[in-house]
Amino acid sequence: MQVEEIRDAAVAALEEIKARDIVVLDVRKLTALFDYMIVASGDSGRQNKALARNVHDRIKEAGGDVVGLEGEQTGEWVLVDLGGVIVHVMQPAVRDYYSLEELWGGQPARRVSPLRSGGIADRARP
Repeated sequence: MQVEEIRDAAVAALEEIKARDIVVLDVRKLTALFDYMIVASGDSGRQNKALARNVHDRIKEAGGDVVGLEGEQTGEWVLVDLGGVIVHVMQPAVRDYYSLEELWGGQPARRVSPLRSGGIADRARP
């Protein structure tokens, strides 16, 4: 799978389980570790676990590789490492506290959801 296909499949998997405030950051100019970072919120630890598991399962079904899955114990912040795409599923309070969008993008987040009709948030480009 190409990285863009993985990105799109991950967003679709998040939307399928009703993730909120999905943001896709293009971080290719900021790091060589991965190309895209996706940040999304769920209403509870249980929903976050389901969102992360759905991303994991959909990528595997599509023939992609899942490098790792972290944080399923509590569900406050679950990370799905898809190689070129990193997915953070966070409870709103944790998301506000860490402000990953500002850290990686340098400005307040602009929510992009759904990806298919809204485009990609390119604000992480310097």
